[in-house]
Amino acid sequence: MSKNFKIILITGIILGSSVYLMFRNELRAGIEFAKIPFIAQREVSPSRKAVEVAPWAKINLEKVFSGFEEPLYLVEAKDDSGNIYVIEKGGKIISINNGTKTTILDISDRVRDRESERGLLSVAFHPDFKNNGRYFVYYTNSRGAVIVSEFNSATGNQNEKALLKISQPYSNHNGGQLAFGPDGYLYIGTGDGGAGGDPLDNGQNKLSLLGKILRIDVDTGNPYSVPPDNPFVNKSGEDEIWAYGLRNPWRFSFDTKTGDLYNADVGQNEWEEINFQPASSKGGENYGWRILEGFHTFKNDNNTNINSLTMPVMEYNHSEGCSVSGGYVYRGENFKQLDGTYFFGDFCTGNIWGLRNRNGEWEYAKFLTTDHLISSFGQNQAGNVYVIDFKTGDIYLITQG
Repeated sequence: MSKNFKIILITGIILGSSVYLMFRNELRAGIEFAKIPFIAQREVSPSRKAVEVAPWAKINLEKVFSGFEEPLYLVEAKDDSGNIYVIEKGGKIISINNGTKTTILDISDRVRDRESERGLLSVAFHPDFKNNGRYFVYYTNSRGAVIVSEFNSATGNQNEKALLKISQPYSNHNGGQLAFGPDGYLYIGTGDGGAGGDPLDNGQNKLSLLGKILRIDVDTGNPYSVPPDNPFVNKSGEDEIWAYGLRNPWRFSFDTKTGDLYNADVGQNEWEEINFQPASSKGGENYGWRILEGFHTFKNDNNTNINSLTMPVMEYNHSEGCSVSGGYVYRGENFKQLDGTYFFGDFCTGNIWGLRNRNGEWEYAKFLTTDHLISSFGQNQAGNVYVIDFKTGDIYLITQG
């Protein structure tokens, strides 16, 4: 298969205007729920489900930045510059250094952000950004397609190099995460294409790039190449696929110490979930959507063996929230009690949880209940973790309580 600029076309039925149900009035990032018939769910036997415990530390949120418009993401380039970069949904990337804000990219003229889950969704800086100036963005274009493109700090808005274009059959579940792994490859999180209940079954379709985590090599090929050890190279399935069976992996991240991958997948009717992939993985995990939602059956059309799926390590139901925003593993120097704690939250309720593995057993705790619309988390080069409030445009640092 040619690895030149790829266009994935997907068609589907048009659902009636009543299909979408917004749970809140605000424009929201990473979530849009759809009305679907109620499906009775049965819990499957979990192999490593996290248990709830008391918080193992106290935390506070300290406001450190403000004045952003619908911020969705925060990242450092790990170039020792001290610059922190914030993504705004409308199409801007803004750097902060010693309190000074500078817009380094403005592609609002080509970004579609009217719907709640569309816009400029994330950025990933090349591991050698300090020397080559390369960075990569994930956005939805004026026609609603998902675009992954490369830019360079030397040319700003000019000379966009498109790597992937993936058409979206519906407006929601656009995914949106980019991150370089410890292996130097670019990982890409795509949603299942939208509507409710994955009507096209993209999550389980290995011939679609939707509902997946993709893995590509941006240092060779034109515009990229596929790592030869990707799990579906020379097998049935798109070469770019690293893992599948996902609904809307809005945010995932790598533990900067261990290389393990934490993936938060937004749920459908009842359950939000956290998935875990150890650094030793060779890829190819099937995380179960739409067969499962969390640890619960959803729609197993083909009688798939549940034991063949990779279960999440933690779930919470919609009494606790309605859309999970994945975060980061804390690796800062100032708060040793939190070392190894994966922080994540919920967009609708503002709850913030911590998850960790102790002696092979997973446990989680609710650390804070806030009134923030948590669109995302962020992490700086020192391993500290930030919380982003979509509504107010404020950004907070997790500090010791």
